[in-house]
Amino acid sequence: MIFSGTAFKLSRDNDILELCFDAEDGKVNVFNRAALSEFGDVLSAIEKESDVAGLILTSAKSVFVVGADITEFLGYFASPDEVLGAMLNEVNGSFNRFEDLPFPTVAAINGEAQGGGFEICLAADFRIAAPNARMGLPEVKLGIMPGWGGSVRLPRLIGMDNAVEWMCTGSSKKAAAALKDGAIDAVVKDGDLKAAAIKIIDQVRAGKIDHMARRSIKVSPITLSDMERTMAIESAKGVVGAKAGPHYPSPMTIIGTLAKHATKSRDEALPYESASFIKLAKTDVAESLVGIFLKDQSLKRIARKQSKASRPVKQAAVLGAGIMGGGVAYQSASNGIPIIMKDIRDEALDAGLEEAGKLLKKQITRGRLKPEGMAGVLNAIQPALSYGEFGKVDLVVEAVVENPKVKASVLAEVEEQVSDDTIITTNTSTISVNLLAKSLKRPENFCGMHFFNPVHLMPLVEVIRAETSSEEAIATTVAYAQSMRKTPIVVNDCPGFLVNRILFAYFGGFNKLIAEGGNFQAVDKALEGFGWPMGPAYLLDVVGMDTGKHAAGVMAEGFPDRMASESQTIIDALYEADRLGQKNGKGFYQYENDKRGKPQKKLDPTVDAIIASVQSAPADIDKQDMIDRLMIPLCIESARCLEDNIVSSAAEVDMGLVYGVGFPPFRGGALHHVDKMGLAAFCARADEFAHLGPLYHPTEKMREMAKSGETFYDKDADNTGASA
Repeated sequence: MIFSGTAFKLSRDNDILELCFDAEDGKVNVFNRAALSEFGDVLSAIEKESDVAGLILTSAKSVFVVGADITEFLGYFASPDEVLGAMLNEVNGSFNRFEDLPFPTVAAINGEAQGGGFEICLAADFRIAAPNARMGLPEVKLGIMPGWGGSVRLPRLIGMDNAVEWMCTGSSKKAAAALKDGAIDAVVKDGDLKAAAIKIIDQVRAGKIDHMARRSIKVSPITLSDMERTMAIESAKGVVGAKAGPHYPSPMTIIGTLAKHATKSRDEALPYESASFIKLAKTDVAESLVGIFLKDQSLKRIARKQSKASRPVKQAAVLGAGIMGGGVAYQSASNGIPIIMKDIRDEALDAGLEEAGKLLKKQITRGRLKPEGMAGVLNAIQPALSYGEFGKVDLVVEAVVENPKVKASVLAEVEEQVSDDTIITTNTSTISVNLLAKSLKRPENFCGMHFFNPVHLMPLVEVIRAETSSEEAIATTVAYAQSMRKTPIVVNDCPGFLVNRILFAYFGGFNKLIAEGGNFQAVDKALEGFGWPMGPAYLLDVVGMDTGKHAAGVMAEGFPDRMASESQTIIDALYEADRLGQKNGKGFYQYENDKRGKPQKKLDPTVDAIIASVQSAPADIDKQDMIDRLMIPLCIESARCLEDNIVSSAAEVDMGLVYGVGFPPFRGGALHHVDKMGLAAFCARADEFAHLGPLYHPTEKMREMAKSGETFYDKDADNTGASA
């Protein structure tokens, strides 16, 4: 052993060196401050070796390198430009030393190589990967860009168009796709990686491969004419700009940086990359998106703890083959857990299976599933009209109509058909799980499991704890949600639970705004400008006015002081006019399906009279007032949920909104948004609308926090040990 540190081991076998990344303090390799410093030390040891034919970069972990230590990012982002720039220069200097070694280097990628973990691979002369390896530059998802040479080396290696796609989407590439793009040189069996790397070095030694010619490509300007380069950049700007939108500066910055350094050598190009990285790192967007990543990692850690007492779910069942039930069946079966889908009508079962088939065909079209896999998933969904096989079921998801009497009856019925230790859950968005638990003989085996629509796309599952729920019931439900590749958040029972309770405070602000003369199209435009994927009117059309009216009634009963309305709301009026939204083609907007069957919204002048019936008179309302009149109730209700112990952390509140209703990720979540604004400023702004009622009254705790300068997030507490 030539060198043995806490992160790197350097050994020699005859004239071939092996540099192995083997972090002693974790299950994965990560480029943290200590590892980066040690990398410089091991390079010094390498440079002292003589008569070396080549070097192989390997990993002792099941992954290669997951990337840089994100928990250190926020500290660097908050530091002066000079400090951040010095870190980038130091790392780039080390990676350049590695790239400039006087012998060929081969990166043997046995697993995940992401971000900085892939950037070090790009600095090697050759890259080979195991079939299950994945690699990418995901920095754009954190509001930043590659900062350790990735934006310089990758386009010189695979071309500008391919590199833009890699960097601006941040997608992770399987080994086969990376090989097709030219980012790696070969895909070999995992156990053969080292032998394949030695073979490459032997071919260089024999003069069959010119590694210096390959190396020169990465350190030279991109070989395109001025016209070709201009066309590539302008084309990328058009495509990427339309997708990125105005709130995410990173993708367009990547393209602009690439345009600046395309004609430069490596050493001339790297300062352009560093300058752009520093600029992006100082944005609120980067801070928010890094925070989102860390909160997500925090939720995963919480869920792992909550699922420790779980029992395995080898056979599941869902009651109801409607949109939600069919979605649950598809999600369970496609993740390897067979499921019985029971309904009382054959046509409902047929529709549920047909929907699953459509989703599977889309997966095949996108290359995410092989055709033979479709049959396997469909075979794992067992349609049933009776409870015949329910004695073998480990967990049941009840997903029948949102009616407390119907649900109570069905839950009591299924309890008689399953074993004494089967976990029974209810997919409800509003009905009290404490109330439903009263219909069961074994309420300790019961809890809520609220999926969001569409099930296959929405990442969140609320696991609702009833007062009688056992830890085993909660743990098993959390574990089942995780196995379905969902993010579970355990919440305590209350009207609307977490997400819908907060969302309907937002809708309450919208109702008041329309009643005072607000234009729903202008409101939608303002909130979409704030960053929401759709405005409140459009969202209500998607949710369904019948669902909206029912949920609003539950909220009004549960929180009459702030969520009850003394007069008819616009939701009431549209429901009574049978304008239910997308489900019947007319709501605030009217809808027609496009060629792909997706509903497209259009203006419908006939809705104007209905809106006028609940308005005093049309009014010209300031854009910022529109935004604040919806966001203030949402943020206050978010704080109330934390104070009421519906969940235990600000991260759970914020991620529930991001994952459940599409709260703008670049704003970091509702409570993060309040922290950025400052509680004193938030309360002062809320007080400007105090005349609108309790929905706009900050809690006493919020006012106390404002006086003492407190925040919802301890700035030192987001250190989750996460990496990418």
